[in-house]
Amino acid sequence: MSLSELSDQLLTWVITYGSPMFALTLFVGALGLPVPGTVLVMAAGGFVRQGVLDAPSTLGLGLAGAVTGDVISYSLGRFARGWLQGRFGHTESWQKASENIQRRGGIAIYLTRWLVTPLAIPTNLTAGSGGYPLWRFLSFDAAGELTWLLLYGGIGYAFGSQWEVVSDFVSDFSGVIVGVVALGAGLYILLRRNQKASVKVPQPARPPTT
Repeated sequence: MSLSELSDQLLTWVITYGSPMFALTLFVGALGLPVPGTVLVMAAGGFVRQGVLDAPSTLGLGLAGAVTGDVISYSLGRFARGWLQGRFGHTESWQKASENIQRRGGIAIYLTRWLVTPLAIPTNLTAGSGGYPLWRFLSFDAAGELTWLLLYGGIGYAFGSQWEVVSDFVSDFSGVIVGVVALGAGLYILLRRNQKASVKVPQPARPPTT
């Protein structure tokens, strides 16, 4: 089944079974299954405008489904923490990643919910395996998922039956954002390596001559 056929099938189920199916779809998408979540959110906004879905239940159940899926993927990272620490904990990259998730993890969690969504699952696993506090993860996660639902659902509501046209643009824009993030991360790593290579190792002082 192609992605287009999958989207059509999921949209049919959402129309048929309503908000619970919408929530279930977002839940499995948050677990990492290939579900076009942003497309469904925009479609849900259009369906609300057309009277097919109820706004409060769609928003509430959708938020619950997405957050629950995120917490499970976070928990998988925490469950595998011992193995991951033993396998990668001694490396410099792992130590820096753990430090970054502790210092700036909230921003990463929030932005990957609605702006850089393809990086959401890796962020969840890193937060869990890195020991990021669950209550902080929940707060940033819920805020980000709510932003996602309101923003893209609102776009779908505003454009009504034309939400598919906007969805194609949003998908392309999301891919550009991921590419920019990957390029920035690569340049940062390259600069860090060059800085380390340019640091001269201090030579031991020679004893005074008599």
